[in-house]
Amino acid sequence: MTGHDGVMAVAVSGGGDSLALMHLLRAFAQARGIEPPVVLTVDHALRKSSAKDAQQVAAWAKQAGLKSQVLTWSGPKPKSGIEAAAREARYRLMGGWLTRHKIVTLAVGHTQDDQAETFLLRLARGSGLDGLAAMRPRAPWPVPGFAGLGVARPLLGFRRDDLRAYLKSLKQPWLDDPMNQDPAFDRVKIRKSMAALTKAGLTAERIAAAASHLARARESLEIVTEAVLARGVRPGPGGVLLDASVLAAAPREVGLRALAAVLMAVSGQAYRPRFESLERLFDQIGAGTLGRGATLHGCHIRPAGALGKDFGAVALFLSLESPRKTGSSPRGA
Repeated sequence: MTGHDGVMAVAVSGGGDSLALMHLLRAFAQARGIEPPVVLTVDHALRKSSAKDAQQVAAWAKQAGLKSQVLTWSGPKPKSGIEAAAREARYRLMGGWLTRHKIVTLAVGHTQDDQAETFLLRLARGSGLDGLAAMRPRAPWPVPGFAGLGVARPLLGFRRDDLRAYLKSLKQPWLDDPMNQDPAFDRVKIRKSMAALTKAGLTAERIAAAASHLARARESLEIVTEAVLARGVRPGPGGVLLDASVLAAAPREVGLRALAAVLMAVSGQAYRPRFESLERLFDQIGAGTLGRGATLHGCHIRPAGALGKDFGAVALFLSLESPRKTGSSPRGA
């Protein structure tokens, strides 16, 4: 997880998890005789105290003997979907900084508790296997436009309480973001439900273990999906050709994964489309009811016609939508 001259970067919000990771990586670097991590913190400018909090993180980094950089999300903020927008802004700011400084991997403080909460959030949203599978210890950059960058999650085996106990042993205070107590946010709702789930036997450890089991299944399916894509996908002029008969012949889960992979490749988006929308499009393709075409995930999907002569009458052509038509669910073209 290093860049030029072995330098690491770590995202620190000031919360207990990321501060613990900062100190653990500093100790790791010291023990190995390598360059210590550079601390990146983002001022989202969503609260009056956000700038002060970011400067506090910088001060703690300096006390630990670490270099730091505060990145600010400037400009207007959305009135809805603020969680997703803030996350994307955060990764875009940090991705830009890493690119400029030739550091390729960012360490983040996701814990076992985050793993369990993410599983429940995605379950509530109707995610498929990929969404429910565990967060990977190493993963591609989560927003497009930063090829070559990645995210490392060294703390997925640690509980939040254990990390706070570690900070107390260091006499290191941390910040509690009031947004983490705001029930308007879905993750906060999930977090507040964990006590009741734990009483019912659904502990964070068991939920995270279930996500890990699904991750192993995901890895196996990825191998099969690659084989389907190799048989059924070809580059076309300004888009991609897809053999619908190959999708239909594959097991449903594999076919859905293959379709999602093509949509992501064409659109350049880092995330898969919503599972319900993906299933509707998949069923339209399988039933031959696509008509003149449909749109999903920033893509236009239509019969290929003469472009698909290598695949025959069932060939489809996927291309990038024009911006004014971009949508998030299948609809007639």
